[in-house]
Amino acid sequence: MSRKHPIIAVTGSSGAGTSTVKEAFEHMFRRQSINAGIIEGDSFHRYNRVEMKKAMAEAEKAGNRNFSHFGPEANLFAELSETFARYGETGACQRRFYIHNDEEAQRFAHFNVKAGEFTPWEDLPAGSDILFYEGLHGCVATPEANVAKHADLKIGVVPVINLEWIQKIHRDTKHRGYSEEAVMDTILRRMHDYMHFIVPQFKLTDINFQRVPVVDTSDPLIARDIPTPDESMVVIRFRKPDRFDIDFPFLLSMIKDSFMSRRNTIVVPGGKMGLAMELILTPILRRIMADRKAALG
Repeated sequence: MSRKHPIIAVTGSSGAGTSTVKEAFEHMFRRQSINAGIIEGDSFHRYNRVEMKKAMAEAEKAGNRNFSHFGPEANLFAELSETFARYGETGACQRRFYIHNDEEAQRFAHFNVKAGEFTPWEDLPAGSDILFYEGLHGCVATPEANVAKHADLKIGVVPVINLEWIQKIHRDTKHRGYSEEAVMDTILRRMHDYMHFIVPQFKLTDINFQRVPVVDTSDPLIARDIPTPDESMVVIRFRKPDRFDIDFPFLLSMIKDSFMSRRNTIVVPGGKMGLAMELILTPILRRIMADRKAALG
C-alpha cells in the first residue's frame, strides 16, 4: 500500500459487471478532479487471441481441460504485482491494452493492431494521482505473486453465479459473436480456476457489491433478458467498516428501502446501486486523496 501513490483495484469474474463499476469510478474521478491512471486486467493476459487458442489446444491435447484465462498459466500475475508495487513506490509504471473487437482496433489504429492483439507496452502518462485497475485479478494472491497486498482500496463485483452467467452469455453472444455453446464450454472449462483464483479474492476485498436478482434465473441458458436493476437487490458487504468510518445510519436514511442484514452488510434496491456507490465511495476517495496530499507535504 502507498499513501503517496494509492491504488484502487476493482475485481470480478468475466460478466460480473466490473465495467459498470469502472464507469461509476470515472464519473467520481471527474467530479473530484482526480487524475487517475487506468490499467485494464485483460492487458495482463499472457497470450493474444491466436496464441491462446493454440495454448488451449495444446493443453487439451495433454489432457488439461481446465486451461483458462482465469488461471496463472494464462496470465502475468507476477508482472501485475510488480506493476502495482512499482506504482506504489514511484507513481510510475507501464501499461498496454488488449483489443477486444474491430471498434477498439480503430481507436488504436496508430499501433497497427487487430482485434485479439495487444498494443505495445508504454509508460503510464505522468502526473496521475491514483492508479485504477479493473479486471479479473486485482486482488489475486498466490505464493508466487501477491497482487492484493499492494492495493489501497479493493472492490469486489460479485453477482450471484447464475446472474453472472446470464450477463456473460448475453455479452459474448450479442457483442462478441460467440455461440451459446461456445460460451458455456468456456464457463465449464474455467470452473476449476474460477474456484481457485477468482472466488478467493473476495475474502480480501474491502467492499463487495453483489447483485441478487428477484426474478427466476434458475436456468441461465433460457433467460432471454438480463434482469434489470429494478429486478434486483444489491448486497454490499464491508470487510472492516471501521477502517472507512462507514456511516450506516446515514446510508439507510439516504437510500430508500435499504436495510441492514448483518452488522457489516447493507442491502439496497438494485436501481440505487449507483447512488449507494457514490455515497459510500466518494468520502473514501476524498480521504485517500487527503492522505496523499499530507504524505506529499
